[in-house]
Amino acid sequence: MSTSVMDTRRRSLAMERTGQWVSSQDIPTDVIVEVGEASFSLHKFMLVAKSNYMRKLILESKEADLVRISLSDIPGGPDIFEKTAKFCYGVNFEITVHNVAALRCAAEYLQMTDKYSEKNLARRTDDFLNQVALSTIPTAVVVLKACEELLPMANDINLVQKCVDVICSKACNEASFPSRTPPNWWTEELAILDIVSFEKIIVTMKSRGSKVPTIVSAIITYAERSLRVLARDHSGNGIKSQGSSDSEVRNQQQKHLESLVALLPSEKAAFPVSFLCSLLRSAIFLKESSSCKNELEKRISAVLDHVSVDDLLVLSFTYDGESLFDLDSVRKIISGFVVKEKSVDVFNGGNYKEVCSTSMQRVAKTVDAYLGEIATYPELSISKFNGIANLVPKGARRVDDDLYRAVDIYLKAHPNLDEIEREKVCSSLDPLKLSYEARLHASQNKRLPVQIVVHALYYDQLKLRCGVEDGIAGFDPAATTRSQLKAVSLVKENKELRSELMKMKMFITDMQKTGNSTNNHATSSSKAASSSSQKKHTFFSSMSKTLGRFNPFKQGSKDTSNIDDEGVDVTKPRRRRFSIS
Repeated sequence: MSTSVMDTRRRSLAMERTGQWVSSQDIPTDVIVEVGEASFSLHKFMLVAKSNYMRKLILESKEADLVRISLSDIPGGPDIFEKTAKFCYGVNFEITVHNVAALRCAAEYLQMTDKYSEKNLARRTDDFLNQVALSTIPTAVVVLKACEELLPMANDINLVQKCVDVICSKACNEASFPSRTPPNWWTEELAILDIVSFEKIIVTMKSRGSKVPTIVSAIITYAERSLRVLARDHSGNGIKSQGSSDSEVRNQQQKHLESLVALLPSEKAAFPVSFLCSLLRSAIFLKESSSCKNELEKRISAVLDHVSVDDLLVLSFTYDGESLFDLDSVRKIISGFVVKEKSVDVFNGGNYKEVCSTSMQRVAKTVDAYLGEIATYPELSISKFNGIANLVPKGARRVDDDLYRAVDIYLKAHPNLDEIEREKVCSSLDPLKLSYEARLHASQNKRLPVQIVVHALYYDQLKLRCGVEDGIAGFDPAATTRSQLKAVSLVKENKELRSELMKMKMFITDMQKTGNSTNNHATSSSKAASSSSQKKHTFFSSMSKTLGRFNPFKQGSKDTSNIDDEGVDVTKPRRRRFSIS
């Protein structure tokens, strides 16, 4: 409402001023020029002398006496038309860097060029542009900013490209030979432009072979200013923009961000990691397209070994710092770096599983510290926690102390987990790769599953038995512990198998005893039949013989497969000792 009132006052003042210097001519006006809601009473002959457009309108009009002309689409509106009318009347007015672009476009619209009158308005504005407005970067930027409201006329008269060329030329000179401090002062001036004008400047600088640091500096400064409502420092105290819910504002910010990402130089390591993380965070918040986010994720992944925990946290939290974002981008970044490291190692003919690069080890420490920071949030599920922890290869961690700290924080922040869920949390942890201090803490940690505590204690016992200390060359107690734990597991399985076989043999013996008792009460004829059938194997004898063939302890006991049923004392079976030791 206040804007419309100010516009009305401005138009009334313009008409009042025009009436003052027109009435001084002592000649009645004969034409009314309407520009928007403003009306100007003027003289035809004064307008026709300078403007070929007005001359055509008046001469080619079908009306015998044209008294009203509409110029609603003149560039610059009523204020600029007032100045063009003053020029036609020979009244002095001021040309500035703020109105010269509109005056030049209005002169082109009204055809006020030297072709129709010498030293016309077009020539006067061109002289001001060349001598004043386009002599420095700040003034040229102001003119280019004014051109954004004068399209497409400003493009048609090549004024936009002229401003862009001047800005690029002087910016390249400033980058090589700074005239003031700081050396990149000129990048601050570009921040007032819209993304289309800024894009033209960057494209022109690239075509002229500008150095990458110069372009990077301009993009970073412009991004920080144009996306200020989305900017957030790494301390976690950022505040969400009040207008972020408005779809129009969001769409404008999306276009800004997509254009900025498209302008990034191809050099992956050209930009600071913190800047790339801030851009990706804005892309996540604005729900940008997959192509935009993928490009930023690839750039961050290429320099992940230089990423700090704070940089990863920037990607992980909402603007109020209270809840987690979707962690897909973080997983993609880590996964991309691991894939790159593996491909490089394979190309060099190395064995990635045995030795990891120094960069991979730095990334492992960063990831473990990052897990420790996000482990306290209730919405972090076990699958997401393990999904990030397991992305790092086992060999990249020389010790698992940092990972153990993250696991312990997670268990402490989620006290309602049962034993199975706690084991899942600890699945990515190798208790045999903990330092002495961490193992000591783990042995007294009631939050850990029993299996982890047992492994840590067994490891220490083995080291005490061997009389070695941490770090002694030529001895790997962790590997020895793993092999012994595996052997213990095999012994346990063998004992269980032996127990099952003994139960089966006892069952067969009981069945045989029952069969012999029945034979004692049989008739003599049945005894004869029984004696004739002694040469044949009974069902149970055949069963025993078959089981004996598969008996893994056959060498440690007598083979009973060929012993007849009769003559065996089954009342008190002989105790046999089976052992694999």
